[in-house]
Amino acid sequence: MSDRRSYRGRFAPSPTGPLHAGSLVAALASWLDARAHGGTWLVRIEDVDTPRCVPGASQTILAQLARCGMVSDEAVMVQSQRSDAYAQALSRLERAGQAYPCACSRKDIELAMAEAGRSRERHRPQVYPGTCRPERGGLHGRPARAWRFQVPEPPASVVQWTDRRLGRQAQNVAAEVGDFVLRRADGLWAYQLAVVVDDAHQGITDVVRGEDLADNTPRQLLLQQALGLATPRYLHTPLVLAQDGQKLSKQNGAQALDLEHPGQALRMAAGRLGLPSHEGPVPELLSAWTTDWRALYARS
Repeated sequence: MSDRRSYRGRFAPSPTGPLHAGSLVAALASWLDARAHGGTWLVRIEDVDTPRCVPGASQTILAQLARCGMVSDEAVMVQSQRSDAYAQALSRLERAGQAYPCACSRKDIELAMAEAGRSRERHRPQVYPGTCRPERGGLHGRPARAWRFQVPEPPASVVQWTDRRLGRQAQNVAAEVGDFVLRRADGLWAYQLAVVVDDAHQGITDVVRGEDLADNTPRQLLLQQALGLATPRYLHTPLVLAQDGQKLSKQNGAQALDLEHPGQALRMAAGRLGLPSHEGPVPELLSAWTTDWRALYARS
């Protein structure tokens, strides 16, 4: 088993509202994985998408976690205070010829894809056609809107990795995503760059998060490679679905957790993770599930 110094995990919520049932599943899984490995568990507030953030939500989330017996082992990191680090990473990528400015709007991209006879798949990101790549003439005199990562050509664009729950995974990032955004047209930092820079800064060895983020992993692996950063291990947890079959989220009306009885909320989250039900106060529940988790997922 790993010791506390070698394993470092994290839970990284966006403060767009209080925790709901789906986010508690991810929080509990990441906490249990850290404890099962005798490791360090961190909380990071991912608030780079400031227009979606709700005032006071960060404090609410931390209070909800504490009510469930989960408190960060170190000071909570806040992404909105990390802009300089993201700027340095972007500058490094630009100097290496792996990032470039882009003038395209969403409408421009849709038109380019339509002209190429390619339609957007539902629930899939719009594949960027590379219009502003330097070798294609760059901005063509238009003002820059965003910055993009230049995805390598196949076969280097085919990223393979092993998820600790899902097994072997692969994605051709060039074909399925294209050159993705690092800094948005509104000047805000994109999630992909921020999460990679912060995971490296905090020395994260293991990322445990919801399965909806699994298809983000190849982009993050490419960025880690480009920036010379270590690659964590990944484990993507089952999703909690709404009545319509979609991922439970704040956007589709997920209700905030009722933590009048935190043990009950935790038992529901544990059940979604395939863990047995236990009785007792929160500390006893967490201890029992740590043992259960160790049997399922703890690495040697």
